[in-house]
Amino acid sequence: MTVRVLLVDDQALFREALATLLAVHEGVEVVGEAGDGDEALRKAAELVPDVVLMDLRMPVLDGIGATRRLRVEQPEVRVIALTTFDDDQDVFAALRAGAVGYLLKDVSSARLVEAVHAAARGESVLQPSVAAKVVARFAQLPDTDAEARPQPLVVPLSDRELGVLRLLADGRSNREIAAELFLAEGTVKNHVTNVLAKLGARDRTQAALRARALGLL
Repeated sequence: MTVRVLLVDDQALFREALATLLAVHEGVEVVGEAGDGDEALRKAAELVPDVVLMDLRMPVLDGIGATRRLRVEQPEVRVIALTTFDDDQDVFAALRAGAVGYLLKDVSSARLVEAVHAAARGESVLQPSVAAKVVARFAQLPDTDAEARPQPLVVPLSDRELGVLRLLADGRSNREIAAELFLAEGTVKNHVTNVLAKLGARDRTQAALRARALGLL
């Protein structure tokens, strides 16, 4: 299929060169140009492109703001940020705004055309240096398989101790807890002792109250 492309950049010479470059490739049609984000929104509404190649730093309305509005006004339009800068602030601002790609202006023509087609298919396209930033940021995110909220204790309760605590808070005796968890009664007694010590509680009632106050139950 032919991908309809809107070029958005405040440098007319760059837009002209980019339009010329894309014109020699089959399957890509440049349907319009815009010199700032505000004009880009008007042209996008009029021309309904498949993909917008969006510069980020422009007057009137920058590329981040234009991308954010396009995502709301024309969610089917795919935006690829095409810029000179790859600092973290620009990269993550563009992706949060809704861009599906982030390329630098020194990208090869073949790679750019490939990215345009990929974006039209709904795929993400990232410059290698940008992809590395995204991976690094992702690695810093908390593990969603871990506890949603860390235990506010100097020495956390084990999973088994948490299980004993929940039954203890329900008013179960050591014998009842042992039967529920298939443990020896002596083992349950040891777990209860550890739970009380970790919570700094003098008895079972205080342990239950403190555990609820700490969000453990």
